[in-house]
Amino acid sequence: MHEITETKKERAILVGVSRNGDLWQTEDHLDELALLADTCGAVVVDQIIQERQRIDAAYFVGKGKAEKLARQVEEMDANLLIFDDDLSPAQTRNLEKLVNRKVLDRSGVILDIFARRAKTREAKTQVELAQLNYLLPRLTRQWTHLSRQVGGIGTRGPGETQLEVDRRLIRQRIAALTRALEKIKKQRTVRRQGRRDFYQVALVGYTNAGKSTLLNALTSSDVFVEDRLFATLDATIRRMKIANFKDLLLIDTVGFIRKLPHNLVASFMSTLEEAAAADLLLHVVDVTHPHYREHIGVVNGVLQELHIETKPTIFVFNKIDQLQHKKLLTALEQEFQPSVSISAARQLFLGDLQDKVRAVASLSVSELELLIPHENSHVVARIYDIADVVSVTYGEHQVEMKVRIPNECMQAISQMLTDKLMCVSPASP
Repeated sequence: MHEITETKKERAILVGVSRNGDLWQTEDHLDELALLADTCGAVVVDQIIQERQRIDAAYFVGKGKAEKLARQVEEMDANLLIFDDDLSPAQTRNLEKLVNRKVLDRSGVILDIFARRAKTREAKTQVELAQLNYLLPRLTRQWTHLSRQVGGIGTRGPGETQLEVDRRLIRQRIAALTRALEKIKKQRTVRRQGRRDFYQVALVGYTNAGKSTLLNALTSSDVFVEDRLFATLDATIRRMKIANFKDLLLIDTVGFIRKLPHNLVASFMSTLEEAAAADLLLHVVDVTHPHYREHIGVVNGVLQELHIETKPTIFVFNKIDQLQHKKLLTALEQEFQPSVSISAARQLFLGDLQDKVRAVASLSVSELELLIPHENSHVVARIYDIADVVSVTYGEHQVEMKVRIPNECMQAISQMLTDKLMCVSPASP
């Protein structure tokens, strides 16, 4: 796979294809691709849009346009072509041969960014697996020793070329990474079980919508934040305190983007499952972006892939401090319910967001009155762990507790109750 190095910035020309006259949309997609290229460390020297109804099977943009691109890269001293759409392996090989420059598509650039951003063992494993699945069908005859014959134990014997050896080694590595991710997935499942007693809220949204900034604002954390695409890859979990409510867990997830590579979604499934396991989703939207509605659609599409599109969701319209047309917020809050408008960076109206979260979370919580004999005092400590204790009164023979407890923890309470423990539900006012 081509990797864009930071030591010497490459000069890139971006290429997009407009179909059915959607020129404005193609321009917007290329602007986003320019941000992706900048995140990779490349310098964008030009953006080219071609209007055509059908994609050319050999050169994507047609041989005539490809020859014109070859002349343009020479004139502009560019050394990289980046296409906004995914190219087939054959198209990539044909274009590279014709223009004599490196050719990447959108998926390749996104994978490069993820490789740069990956810090933890899990993220690195997921990115490498996605890269290898992307690379395998794109192996080309770039070797001078392809006709070399190899043989011996563990190989196919005479007749195997170096290209076939490389493919076999990549498949073996893919199998090893897949096993490693299965192990990581099991570890995540175990850790997730340890959080079952907490109400979990997951931040989802388009990349660079402000999810990590919101996490820091709500939890007083210092998670890495940068005004670039895909600044966060790993699921980050912090406690969030809300008045008159037991602590919640706030989970920051990887951002979504249009045309997200399928291999990447598959590789990051264990991370995305954090959102699937959450009780509530906060769909963060950059309301200042001119195509925020398309972003909402992209996120909803990924949520549908995860089969969690029906999970309770609060729309969080972010960056209102930069919004010029304030009347837009009223219309959006009426259209998308429940919703709230905030500025995470300036910490505006975070109290309104907390109130919304508390209101939704309360629907999944029951209030109970428990009478616990003193000889069962160990139960009192356990209740403090899994419930929000509203009030407690110590009598001569028993402890009277009024608690709020998530409905999914009711079974745990029931298992602790004996004939000597009396539970009255709902709690009296």
